[in-house]
Amino acid sequence: MTMSDRYEEVLKHYPLQVKSVRKGRGSWICETDQGPKCLREYRGTRKRLEFEDQVLASLKGIRGLTADQYVRNEEGDLLTAAEDGVRFILKDWFGERECSMKDGREVCRAVRNIAVLHQHLRMVPFKEEWAMGSTMPAGAGEGLKRRNRELKRARTYIRGKRKKSEFELAVIESFSGFFDQAAEAAQELSGLWETGEEPYFLCHGDLDQHHVLMGENFVAVVEYNRLHLGLQMEDLYRFMRKAMEKHGWNQKIGMEMLEAYQRVLPLEEKERRCLYYLFLYPEKYWKQINYYFNANKAWIPARNIDKIQSLRQQEPARQSFLSVLSAW
Repeated sequence: MTMSDRYEEVLKHYPLQVKSVRKGRGSWICETDQGPKCLREYRGTRKRLEFEDQVLASLKGIRGLTADQYVRNEEGDLLTAAEDGVRFILKDWFGERECSMKDGREVCRAVRNIAVLHQHLRMVPFKEEWAMGSTMPAGAGEGLKRRNRELKRARTYIRGKRKKSEFELAVIESFSGFFDQAAEAAQELSGLWETGEEPYFLCHGDLDQHHVLMGENFVAVVEYNRLHLGLQMEDLYRFMRKAMEKHGWNQKIGMEMLEAYQRVLPLEEKERRCLYYLFLYPEKYWKQINYYFNANKAWIPARNIDKIQSLRQQEPARQSFLSVLSAW
């Protein structure tokens, strides 16, 4: 059964008229008489889907902010199976473009609406039946400590090699400075709150420019499949880091984003410290080494060497922003 056969069969279960269908990112975008819809294969649990649907329903009606809502089929179900058993979901969708990380004003507008989203997610009462593995906090500090163990294993492996590549030499030369930051960030973040005092709220879980769509009079935050109970500062950090990398760690842009967030949802002192430690962790450095350690080490693409060198070149600007953020 082809994908084309599947989506045609599945769409017959919805009370709408399909005008056209085009391929999207891992999905099908459908133009219908009820506006654009997104059809996507679903491999999760029904309980998880119902959890997301209840949370998204609570976000309806927020001025200036919208989210992709699930559409139920004619039987009132969120899931629709094709003849071969493959299950699909249908969501309201948008024709707006993704947020441009190169546009400082647009980035600040997006951050302001992320704060609006966080503010409303804090008001969603967490229900016990939602307390499944995919929604419970993992602990940011513990996650960073796990990454640090991976960094150490990679360094040990590289040290043991007799003949080292250019990439491996660059890693050995830069490792100490970056790992010191990684160790401090993991340690301080782990001890920031006493157990049970962490400000856990519902978080988007995957906030980047691809999931923030810019409308003329609204911002749409989409794709909540990683929605979970955790630290909302991780959401803010993820989006801000992407923007800061695009802007060469420009302090002005960074502080403008923080002020845009603060005007909607003021941060407490420990939340500010949390954000600082998240930024202190050299995530791009860890990603490069993690990719290397888990890939074919016999051939290392030139772009990976360039990325390590680029990180070292950007480090003064990054450290300058960290100093401003620490004093903020």
